[in-house]
Amino acid sequence: MREIVRFAKPEAVPEAREVLAAQGLPEEDTLAPRLRRLLDDAIDACAALVEPRAVCEELPAERFAAVLAPLGVPGDDLVVGRVYPRAEGLALFVATLGEALPERIRKLFDEDALAEGWMLDAVASAGADLLADRLAERYRQKLVERGLGHARVLPYSPGYCGWPTRGQRPLFDALRPEEIGVTLNDSCLMSPIKTVSGVLVAGPGQAHKFRPDFPFCDDCRTHECGRRMASVLRKA
Repeated sequence: MREIVRFAKPEAVPEAREVLAAQGLPEEDTLAPRLRRLLDDAIDACAALVEPRAVCEELPAERFAAVLAPLGVPGDDLVVGRVYPRAEGLALFVATLGEALPERIRKLFDEDALAEGWMLDAVASAGADLLADRLAERYRQKLVERGLGHARVLPYSPGYCGWPTRGQRPLFDALRPEEIGVTLNDSCLMSPIKTVSGVLVAGPGQAHKFRPDFPFCDDCRTHECGRRMASVLRKA
């Protein structure tokens, strides 16, 4: 079933600690006053400007295989390719913060307000990721109602863990997110820019476990996969 989700504005506003952690900045109580003000102002601007919305559609494994097929990449060469066959539920998604917030970021950089622009960009990036997490929780709740209370849901996105950015094209063809104002350019970059896409994979915690031994793992700077796996395995 295809669903348009309209989030309340506060649902797209990240907490300060989430922004700091994503940027590798110190804890809130050790921030310099200037940095603290920048962060507070950016969070306030985000709260005022976000227009969060999403489209999400559950689909069978066969349809998701068809989304991956145009890439011509063996499933075992992608993290999502190894994970999704173990899923008990799959749902494509595109979620966006809207155009007003990216426009404000562009304006700040055009005015050479670099610190303000950088901080608002960081807050917006964290807010976009937060929407993916919100959708994952919404999907988990639906599965609980179906008696799948053990299911753990994680989002997987093109551009990460071996799933090429060009994977956006078949995903967009399947989901048609233009209805929420999201488009794709010739380079497979999404507009508005503070938008996330991918697939929600639901299954037991062990379904998300994999060995990070892919060639692209050597170039990874965050090794975020370890934290993600741990988050679902602890609950299993």
